[in-house]
Amino acid sequence: MNKIFLKILPESIRVMPSVKETESRLFIALLIFLMALGPISTDLYLPSLPSIAAELKADQAEIQLTLSVFLLGFATSQLIYGPLSDRFGRRPVFIGALVLYLLASLTCSFSNTIEELIILRFVQALGACAGPVLSRTIVRDVYRRDEAARIMSWMGMAMALAPAVGPVIGGQVEILFGWRANFLVLSGFSTLALLWLLLRLPETNRDLNMEAMQLPRLIRNYFGLLRNTRYMGYVLISTGSFSGIFCFISGSPFVLIDQLGLSPDVFGLYFAVIVVGYMAGTFLSAQFTLRLGLHRMIMIGSSVSFAGGLIAVGLSLFGELNLLNVVGPFAVFTIGAGLTFPNNMAAALAPFPRIAGSASALMGFIQMIFASGVGVLISSYNDGTALSMTASLAGVTGMAFASYVFLIHPHKLETLDSPTTPAI
Repeated sequence: MNKIFLKILPESIRVMPSVKETESRLFIALLIFLMALGPISTDLYLPSLPSIAAELKADQAEIQLTLSVFLLGFATSQLIYGPLSDRFGRRPVFIGALVLYLLASLTCSFSNTIEELIILRFVQALGACAGPVLSRTIVRDVYRRDEAARIMSWMGMAMALAPAVGPVIGGQVEILFGWRANFLVLSGFSTLALLWLLLRLPETNRDLNMEAMQLPRLIRNYFGLLRNTRYMGYVLISTGSFSGIFCFISGSPFVLIDQLGLSPDVFGLYFAVIVVGYMAGTFLSAQFTLRLGLHRMIMIGSSVSFAGGLIAVGLSLFGELNLLNVVGPFAVFTIGAGLTFPNNMAAALAPFPRIAGSASALMGFIQMIFASGVGVLISSYNDGTALSMTASLAGVTGMAFASYVFLIHPHKLETLDSPTTPAI
């Protein structure tokens, strides 16, 4: 089967750059660029949400579906891309996903109804999800665990520029050309990513798992991961942190633009302020992970995030609705998320070299499905204040903190920070 698969691949896919490329800074830059597919697809068009609602005659709940459905498609396709890349390699799977993303992004710009846009956003997500899930897996392929955490920290700090710059660019594009042009920008981004990948990405999966796509083995792998208490602890921490970010993504356009009267371009600037917090967290993570260890960084990060969530809901209940009371607590939360994410991801994937793609995919699936539900909850209980957004933040960060306390912390830190446990 593998020989047949390779024969039908175009020459540009089968002929790969040297694996020595993984030693270069350009290789890290490429992975950052590919990882950015997810956040930039979510954040670039955020300043356009009120305009899309007006032109397509959609209410907030319908507009919210363009975000939630994107996460749904992003989540479900990871369950396929992970095992596919374990079986056939990271490179050909990545190329196919980027082609799909490019076609979907182009078609989104021609949507005439909200129903069309919702469906096309789902298809767009099917391609976009390959960026984060396979980039993380490639880092796992190439680097040792502690070094992988450090690389992911630097990647996370640089990748945070995507959600920071995305709404700023999207706000300007919205004002100058309208919301449809934002999807043309995404098409251009994916075209550049595809060309760069073809030229510079080697195949990093040197141990193809011939049984990865066999349904019984696939089911056993996923159920084995679900039964692994430590792995599920990491999954819930990651899910809480990601869902907290999505609380701001899904709720902030309607709070900051509709309630506080910001213009789309100014909204993008305030969104960038939030992302600076995440960049600060990932910078600190890169500086201190090797000194303090992955799990102490996870503990500190989840604690800071939970504190931000509690401050946010407290100000919503007892303070006035203003920019400082909305943006400030979320900035605190994102510092904690930046400390948590890279270390948590490295710790979660390290014990599973043979099914790293599947482990990364399952984690992404769970966090995306959960975050999608949080987005629907925020829009359903929106009362014209920030309360639904901030209460959701407190809930998901509390879940992440509790997951560390009850599922990760009971293991001795020196055991957790020792060489990896046997793989499934």
